[in-house]
Amino acid sequence: MSNTQKAMNGGKWITVSTAISTLFQFLQVAVLARLLDPSDFGIVSISNLIITFFQIFSNLGFSNSIIYKQESDRNILSTLYFLNLIVGFVIFIVIHISSPFIISFYHEPKLEQVLYFSSFYFMIAYFGQLYMFLLEKELRFKSVAMLDIAGTVIGSFVTVTLAYNGYRELSLIIGSLVMQVVKSALQIVFGRSLFRPTWSFDLARVKDHLRFGLYNMGDGLLGFIQFNSDNIFIGGMLGVKMLGYYTIAYQLAIFPIAKLNPIILQVAYPILAKMKDNTADLKKSYLKILDFISYCNLPLLAGLFITADSVVPLIYGPGWEKTIDLIYIFVFIGIFTCLSHPLYTLVFTKGKPSLLFYLNLGTLLIKIPLVYLLGTYWGVTGIALAFMLSTLLNMIANFAIAHSLIGDFVGDFVREIAKPVVFCLIMVGVIYTYKVVVGSSGLVNTLAEIGLGGMTYALLTLAYKLSFTELKAYRQALL
Repeated sequence: MSNTQKAMNGGKWITVSTAISTLFQFLQVAVLARLLDPSDFGIVSISNLIITFFQIFSNLGFSNSIIYKQESDRNILSTLYFLNLIVGFVIFIVIHISSPFIISFYHEPKLEQVLYFSSFYFMIAYFGQLYMFLLEKELRFKSVAMLDIAGTVIGSFVTVTLAYNGYRELSLIIGSLVMQVVKSALQIVFGRSLFRPTWSFDLARVKDHLRFGLYNMGDGLLGFIQFNSDNIFIGGMLGVKMLGYYTIAYQLAIFPIAKLNPIILQVAYPILAKMKDNTADLKKSYLKILDFISYCNLPLLAGLFITADSVVPLIYGPGWEKTIDLIYIFVFIGIFTCLSHPLYTLVFTKGKPSLLFYLNLGTLLIKIPLVYLLGTYWGVTGIALAFMLSTLLNMIANFAIAHSLIGDFVGDFVREIAKPVVFCLIMVGVIYTYKVVVGSSGLVNTLAEIGLGGMTYALLTLAYKLSFTELKAYRQALL
């Protein structure tokens, strides 16, 4: 099997893994929302912030370098492996030392136990992390998918079981640790045929890897601050309960997009890379990606916008009504974000990743003052609005960068996106009419709204966008 065939086959496995993991995580949140308070989700969200922050430094940025350099030297890999374990232990200690300051900043004593258990993530994850990089390097995506599915399913089961038995916020943390134990163990099992460490530790031999990773770490740090500044402000200014509402709204509106779009772009990148010197073909392909992402994402977001008042009580139960207004805002954040995603592939295709650094830096400099100003006056809603405005400005700058790389495309883009926008407006109108005439409360009405909206959009797409012949061709291409 050629590398191209391996990659395509692996893409199917990653898609299956992503779909199953997303489903289980969605069901887990739906169940836990009926067992836990918003403050419990807020506390765990802070813990996840800490873990995400330290993950930037966890492997010193050499994960991409192993794949890029196709590293196979056993002594170099052994040095990186043991260096990774050392870094994990250092982060474990740093979290313990910094815990009092974090607890003081958020004024939440419950964080003490949560941070204590969370710190063990770094003692567990890095035993198997290098094996994961090697599995990806060798395109063994079936193994990657299997271990991801196993970890997610077992972790979700443990989380829900502990929540039912009164462990509250700790159920999420312990469940995540169990998930990581399963993943790390399977990473070692699947990857040991590729690498077994020797007692070798020579920093001089891994300088190239560390140098390669410095830019990744800097960009990762900037991205962390940009994408999480709102969560930091909410937890510090408004408390963990408001952060819990914000987290649930974000997960419902943005999480599916965050899972779907990377799969599309992962498949598109090697195709675009082959035409990097042909601007006309690159522009045409970029527009096709925007078109495809629009058709996939816009109906999901428009459907959520019109059904949020029905979906939230049904999925999360009583007590989560405050998330509905936030979801309305996050829908627009989702639209601006999904239209911005293709630039990342385009920039790397053209060999200009520094443009992303400056784009993120500019967005960050705008977002932080907006978050503070609007959050001071309008609380959590103001912070969500600040996020939306900064995302809109990011999208505008995003399109300007794309214009500089492939020439004028906005006119073509507007013509392409007109159809899905009109289809979504018709779909929203149909659902709204149903809600006015029949009603919106209860399981039957909610399912009817979703089914009616989906059928409307699908029929419009078949009638005015895709033929059955084209659908058949897509199906054969995926098999």
